[in-house]
Amino acid sequence: MSTEPSPALAEAIGALRLVDHHVHSALAAPVGLAELGDLLTESDRPAAAGTSPFDTQVAFAVRRHCAPLLGLDPHAPIEDYVAARAALPTDEVDRRLLGAAGVERWLIDTGFRGDALVSLDDFGARVPGASVEEIVRLETVLESVARDGDAAGLEDRFLAALARATAGAAGLKSVIAYRHGFEFDPARPSSDEVREAASHWLAALEDETVVPRVDHPVLLRMLLWHGIDTGLPLQLHAGFGDPDLDLRRCDPLLLADWLRLVEPSGSDVLLLHCYPFQRQAGFLAQAFPHVYLDVGLAVNYTGAASPAVLAESLELAPFGKVLYSSDAWGPSELHLLGAVLWRRGMTEVLSRWVAAGEWSVADAVRVATLVGRDNAERVYGGRRG
Repeated sequence: MSTEPSPALAEAIGALRLVDHHVHSALAAPVGLAELGDLLTESDRPAAAGTSPFDTQVAFAVRRHCAPLLGLDPHAPIEDYVAARAALPTDEVDRRLLGAAGVERWLIDTGFRGDALVSLDDFGARVPGASVEEIVRLETVLESVARDGDAAGLEDRFLAALARATAGAAGLKSVIAYRHGFEFDPARPSSDEVREAASHWLAALEDETVVPRVDHPVLLRMLLWHGIDTGLPLQLHAGFGDPDLDLRRCDPLLLADWLRLVEPSGSDVLLLHCYPFQRQAGFLAQAFPHVYLDVGLAVNYTGAASPAVLAESLELAPFGKVLYSSDAWGPSELHLLGAVLWRRGMTEVLSRWVAAGEWSVADAVRVATLVGRDNAERVYGGRRG
């Protein structure tokens, strides 16, 4: 049974100035039809024969919500959409799409393929009036100093580099879910363990053609614990992602022992995306005061079906523990869609509960404001820099 959106609720959610607490920068170069198709999927494989990368929820959402901003009718053919996109300078496309997202604070993870994206300064120039801040990826920091010395000094080199990298940062991120999964020894590794692991890793890097990629579980644990020691909010990818991720090992429930050990530190842990484990993440957010979650990436990729995901994220988790994010990387369509689909999904879900008499409009607006901005402002503090 469908429910008409509450006009008051739709107006309030539409007017919210969001905080996107986990996102990446926008593309530095224009894209054609094939490139855009590749960027609207988490897969790194070619589409199956006889199928189209544009027959997906996210691509349909691009045609519905982004096309009017480029002067086209909603649902315009994708070929017309890409042609209209190509007719504009890349920075103008970004200004239109990013500006329409209604985001006033972007917390940008700079650790993944930054060479293909615009700098934080350039991104900020495309969203005048908004704040742009950095989320530092722990693995990237370690990899940047891997070849600068021997195994015995690796941990100290990392700590010095981390101090430099976080001087103006809003938070940290780890991709241990990709590199190993969440089935790891939760204890802080000893210095001897770190030196031994470093010796194995650096031995492999003696081949100058090998690109540093830390995946040793001891080194990954070291990064997590030093990240916690900074006191900055620590983001952890959980659940859905690229094909090189083993989804079976990315259930956030596997983190429970580590979360118990971390709790006395007072540092916050933010579980990103979580799909299809949003209910498990909701349990952890209820059980542990320092655990938060979002379902950002899943909202874009489930498109018109995303209200169901948003509703599940609001089942067990306290409403002060759920945050908004887009996890957009690359095409600014994804930055816009994260916001548009979140607003539409939250309006649909909360209107249903209001219509049933379970919630008041005032409570629904308050919860949407918590998720859309206030929770992130509390966790990450005021704007830095």
